[in-house]
Amino acid sequence: MEYEIIVVGGGHAGCEASLVAARKNHQTLLITANIKNIADMPCNPSVGGPAKGIVVREIDALGGEMGRNADKAALQVKMLNTKKGPAVQALRSQADKITYPQEMLKTLQNTPNLTIKEAMVEHLLVENNKVVGVELADKSIIKAQAVILTTGTYLKSVILTGANKTSSGPHGEKTSLYLSDHLKELGFKILRLKTGTPPRIEKSSIDYSKTKLEPGDAIAHSFSFDNKIYYDVTNQVPCHLIYTTPKTHEIIKKHLNESSMYGGYVEGIGPRYCPSIEDKVVRFSDKERHQLFLEPESTSYDDIYLQGFSTSMPHYVQEEMVHSLPGLENAKILKYAYAIEYDAIDSKQLKRTLETKIIENLYTAGQINGTSGYEEAAGQGLLAGINASLKLENKEPLILKRNESYIGVLIDDLVTKGVKDPYRLLTSRAEYRLLLRNDNADLRLRDYGYKIGLISEEKYAAFQTKKENIKKLYDLLETNRITPKPDINNYLESISSTPLKDGISLLDLLKRPEITINHLTKFIDIPFNDEVKEQVEINTKYAGYIKKATKEAEKMLALEEKQIPSTINYEDIPNLASEARQKLAEIAPTTIGQASRISGVNPADISILMVYLRRYNNG
Repeated sequence: MEYEIIVVGGGHAGCEASLVAARKNHQTLLITANIKNIADMPCNPSVGGPAKGIVVREIDALGGEMGRNADKAALQVKMLNTKKGPAVQALRSQADKITYPQEMLKTLQNTPNLTIKEAMVEHLLVENNKVVGVELADKSIIKAQAVILTTGTYLKSVILTGANKTSSGPHGEKTSLYLSDHLKELGFKILRLKTGTPPRIEKSSIDYSKTKLEPGDAIAHSFSFDNKIYYDVTNQVPCHLIYTTPKTHEIIKKHLNESSMYGGYVEGIGPRYCPSIEDKVVRFSDKERHQLFLEPESTSYDDIYLQGFSTSMPHYVQEEMVHSLPGLENAKILKYAYAIEYDAIDSKQLKRTLETKIIENLYTAGQINGTSGYEEAAGQGLLAGINASLKLENKEPLILKRNESYIGVLIDDLVTKGVKDPYRLLTSRAEYRLLLRNDNADLRLRDYGYKIGLISEEKYAAFQTKKENIKKLYDLLETNRITPKPDINNYLESISSTPLKDGISLLDLLKRPEITINHLTKFIDIPFNDEVKEQVEINTKYAGYIKKATKEAEKMLALEEKQIPSTINYEDIPNLASEARQKLAEIAPTTIGQASRISGVNPADISILMVYLRRYNNG
């Protein structure tokens, strides 16, 4: 049995990777331990959020599936941070945990060139440091030209509640006991990480009169640039907000040493930016309360996800904790919270294509690389699938830059800086976040998707029309002027804008903070859709900031163009700091730009390196 590409693991990374490979006409095999767990959402019932929502839009812009699938499964959708600037706005959708995996499985099963097999991979077949296939638990062998590992939290995974440890995956499934040991034998550095999940509460046992309603937006949203709306905007499933109480904190402090983490039962390092509730109480002891959200998991069952209440306390302590919360005094816990430990690889052992440096044609994506979150996994899976396919086609890889996408920021951070705890994307990680907005993901990335072959001619034609319409609207606003007539000034005063003293173009008028593009319809007809109007409005109002960010990005790109030969020996470079020499040798950056972002490599080291490279390249 032989395939071109094998994808190991059917989570969010595995789905994107296998779909890309198959859609690029490579015979692809997706191996998963349980077909029922494909595209599973073992933790939060949502897609998107700060930075993450933009990643989903980027996946869609490149031709991936997560955005379309999230739209099909939407229960409630909100645009976050609407009172702030466009750089931090992002979509978040409550997703039905039954619908999401069902729809993704349908897509996988109906994709030509893609086969799904239930099995457990225990070893990789490696010849001359090149992967050539996999060996399954039953000792059968499947050959392949490339393998993509997307094993999620299943590598030697252990479920922890209090002092109890159980070798298991998130839903009691079999864990992968041998693959991480095999990776270690092949030369990979293995990390031990931890994450967790909160309890699920029976909906009918909650007193919602003590909670604050959190409805969805009245305006319809979609992750996908197809702009199909599958949910009823007027009948979205509500979420609710509550807060922890002094009694909650008292219970946690009293039983702190009974939690898996504080009791010393956890080996792995937990997520810094998504801590357990006991970690929040300890680390932020000055806070009187922490907010929690009651989120529906599906319309098919009665479970409510207690967002923000992840814990590894024993079951009886969880009962006390939950019953101390407003509205949950008589709540019934349907599924107890737990922590989960698992193995991951050191992501500094990856190239920027997500191919490993140790084994050729072996790619990794998702939580095996030390990330957390469905969206981060899907973004990596997409790029791993793209680059594995491009390599088999003898084409140049797709390496997204930091000024082009959050996916580029994510991958660059992983391979350049590595992780110590599960990595979570944040808007603050992107230095060019004003360029990497929710609204312009297609303008940044759709050309790549089309060139690779993941965007159809029909979709690309629609995209080209959008770009043309943006230019037409700019021209329309620039060529239409208004003068200080009484009716015009009266209108401007009515919307709290300063009256005119001289004539002005509508484009210049739009630069006023209080003026929106819809205000301009008072003066001219604007025959373009909301997407086009949004682009013109944002780019006009933030033109100065965007220009500054673009100039800074250009400086970075100049450094990215300065290549570092793979043959360079850092021991030969005099005057380099010893830490810089060690870090540069370990990570083997491909450009000066990447080298400058390595922790422990300072500007003086970069100057020395650049001087050396000039001599090196001149022979």
